[in-house]
Amino acid sequence: MSKLTAISLFTGAGGLDFGFEAAGFRTAAALEIDERCCATLRHNRDWPVIQRDIAAVPTHELLEIAGLGIGEADVLIGGPPCQPFSKSGFWATGDAKRLDDPRANTLEGYLRVLAEARPKTFLLENVEGLGFRGKDEGLQLVHSRLAAINAANGTQYRATIVTLNAADYGVPQLRKRIFVIGARDGTPFNVPVATHASDAEVDWAEPRPRHVTAWDALHDLAEPNDPEVAVTGKWAELLPTIPEGRNYLWHTDRGGGEPLFGWRRRYWSFLLKIAKAQPAWTIQAQPGPATGPFHWNNRRLTIREMARLQTFPDDIEILGSIADAQRQLGNAVPSLLGEVLARTIAWQLVGVRDWPPPIKLAIAPAEIAPPPPLAPSPVPTKFLSLRGRHEAHPGTGKGHRAAARALAVNE
Repeated sequence: MSKLTAISLFTGAGGLDFGFEAAGFRTAAALEIDERCCATLRHNRDWPVIQRDIAAVPTHELLEIAGLGIGEADVLIGGPPCQPFSKSGFWATGDAKRLDDPRANTLEGYLRVLAEARPKTFLLENVEGLGFRGKDEGLQLVHSRLAAINAANGTQYRATIVTLNAADYGVPQLRKRIFVIGARDGTPFNVPVATHASDAEVDWAEPRPRHVTAWDALHDLAEPNDPEVAVTGKWAELLPTIPEGRNYLWHTDRGGGEPLFGWRRRYWSFLLKIAKAQPAWTIQAQPGPATGPFHWNNRRLTIREMARLQTFPDDIEILGSIADAQRQLGNAVPSLLGEVLARTIAWQLVGVRDWPPPIKLAIAPAEIAPPPPLAPSPVPTKFLSLRGRHEAHPGTGKGHRAAARALAVNE
């Protein structure tokens, strides 16, 4: 059977593409503006990579490079940059610019290629915030554009919208993302059944294996001897005082450490550490010196460790420094989740019936039991001056930045 064809937009470092590749698809063209991501793609695969802004690439040129005509691509895939819809921006201010953010034009770019290339199927990935209740104008735009495409071309595109946690499909990482999936002939997409469950769910749900853990993914990797993984900055010496699997909330009046901070006064990933016995926390794309998740050995994750937690194939090499690699990997779709969705699209929407069932990128449970967690270190003296009563965060949109913005508007 010849490989199915994918046109990839906002390809990044290729996380989604490697998943589709494992499921039998061929990336016929990959469009990505970031120079580092393009270098990584070209280093690892011989796909046609177009290093340009989507607004500057006509659809006919994209199809020509892919060697495809209108309607011939089996799938259009991509995740327009998510900053306009990010949860972190909403948490900080109670709002986000969303479609008013110039970066949201990338969503329009994706929909323009969909309208003009008219692939058999499509998959659009974004952050959970794209579908926030009362803030779902991005999804409304998708629905309206699909209706316009259908009216103009006689197609029957309709969207199935679902939020998935990658850990429920065997990815060793708690990572929620929204997926918009549809077919040109209107065939409905049925979401693949979750294959894994949390410890709490295993106790009552139908039998499923527990979530794949960080230890399962990382146990066979040697401890690095690399100064780049050392934690630096103002809070570096506080990291060893926090138990694995926890974050700065350990050092609040509701945690088990010292009352150094107010409850939820910091961002969630501040001094956040992964635990061996659980899936990792979400890999961040733009970390500061105190932004996790950090390794349970009180250091930064290596490039290979981040790639494992994102289930990239082991033959993939991410180019650049650790910071460069983290930006590439933190923006990616876990490849294993991409493979699961690709196989489901091929079976349900493209009509492939002789699909090989084994999942290539699955991570097997570790045969070696993890060592016990390290005991937290005592808090260094220099941080003890922070001890005291600290107010808890008052709620979404009521923090210091939101209050300052409201004051500025009223002046």
